[in-house]
Amino acid sequence: MPTVVLIGTLDTKGVEYEFLRQRLRERGCEVLLIDAGVLGAPQAAPDIAREEVARAAGADVAELAARGDRGAAIATMARGATAIVLDLYRAGRLHGILALGGSGGSSLATTAMRALPIGVPKLMVSTLASGDTRPYVGASDIAMLYPVVDIAGINRISERILTNAAAAIAGMAQAYETFRPSAPSKPLIGATMFGVTTPCVTEARKELEGRGYEVLVFHATGTGGQAMENLVKGGFLAGVLDITTTELADELVGGVLSAGPERLEAAGAMGIPQVVSLGALDMVNFGPLETVPERFHHRRLYQHNPTVTLMRTTREECAELGRIIARKLNAAKGPVAVFIPKRGFSAIDVEGKPFYDPEADQALIEALEANLAPHIEVHEWDTDINDPAFARAMAARLDELIRAQQPAEAAS
Repeated sequence: MPTVVLIGTLDTKGVEYEFLRQRLRERGCEVLLIDAGVLGAPQAAPDIAREEVARAAGADVAELAARGDRGAAIATMARGATAIVLDLYRAGRLHGILALGGSGGSSLATTAMRALPIGVPKLMVSTLASGDTRPYVGASDIAMLYPVVDIAGINRISERILTNAAAAIAGMAQAYETFRPSAPSKPLIGATMFGVTTPCVTEARKELEGRGYEVLVFHATGTGGQAMENLVKGGFLAGVLDITTTELADELVGGVLSAGPERLEAAGAMGIPQVVSLGALDMVNFGPLETVPERFHHRRLYQHNPTVTLMRTTREECAELGRIIARKLNAAKGPVAVFIPKRGFSAIDVEGKPFYDPEADQALIEALEANLAPHIEVHEWDTDINDPAFARAMAARLDELIRAQQPAEAAS
C-alpha cells in the first residue's frame, strides 16, 4: 500500500488537509500528515506534530510562535519538514507528497519537495500556480495545480479540485510504488542544447546513441542547466556533453536564463567525465524587445522571435566568460576535455549572420586557454559549432573518457 505524505500548516488549513486525508484513504493510501504550523492551534490531528518539525530544524516551536515573525517561522519549519520528509523517503515510507496553500504554504512545502529525488511524485495545490512558478518548482519535477478559488474551506469548487488532487497523487504514488524499469538501462549522458546549437547536439546525440548510450537533452534555459546538474548530483549520469554553456553568459551579464552561479560545477565535483564547448556564449537572453533593460538599448540586439530578444556579448564579457569557465573546469575531480569551435559559437555567430564577431570570440578563446590548468585537454577546431564532424568528435571523446574511467572504478 503506498504512503502519501501531506505537509502543511494545520492552524490555517486543517479542515482542507483532513478532507484530503479522507479522500486518500478512500483510494487505498496510507497517509502521514505533517503539521508545519506555528501560531494557532491545529485544526486536524497530525501524525507528525509541529514540535517534532521544529526540533528537526534545531528550533523550539514555542519560541518561534513567541517571536511572531511569520517569514522566519516558515523558513525554519521548511528546514525541519525537509529533514523529516527525507527521513521518511529513506525509510521507504513516502511514495508521494501533496500539499496545498498560498505563498507561505507553497514556499514551505515545495522546499521539502525539491529535496526529494527526481521521479518521486510531488503535487502542490497552490494559488500561485497560474503565475511565475520557478521559485517553487525550480529544476524539480513538481506538478502544480491551480485551485481556482482560494483555499479557505470546502465548497462546491474546492471539493472538486481537492478530490482531483487526491486522486492524482494517489494514482502517482501507486505507480511509483510498483514501478520497475522497462529494460536493462543504458548509461545516461546529459547534453545541453539551444535552438542555435541544435544541429551540433543532434549529431552528437546520434553518435552517442550508436555507441550504446541514452542521451538526455536539456534546453539551456536556466532551469534546464539546473535540472541536468541535479541529475549529476543524484548519480544518474555517466557523463556530460556540455555543448551549450550559454547560461553562464546570462548569469554574468544579467539575462533572464541564468542557471545560477554554480552552473558548470556539478560534473567536476562528482568526478564524472565531461566534454565542454562554448555553445551560444555569443548571446544573452531577454524576453520581448520592450523588456530589454534600458542600459542595454545601445547594444547589438537580435529579435529571435516575438518573445525572445538576444544580445551579443562584448569582447570584455567574452574574456571574463573564458576566465570563469577555466576556473570552474580547473576544479574538476574527473576528466575534462574542452572543444573550441574557432569559427563561431552558434548558428548566428558565423560569417554573414547577425552576431558574427570574431574579435569577441577570440577574446573568449584566449582568456580560456590562458587560464586553463595544464591537465585540461583542449581541442581547437577550425569550424563553427554546428559542423557535424566537430559534433561527432566531441561525442567520441566523451565515450573514450567514460570507458577509460570504468576499469578504475571497477578496481576501486
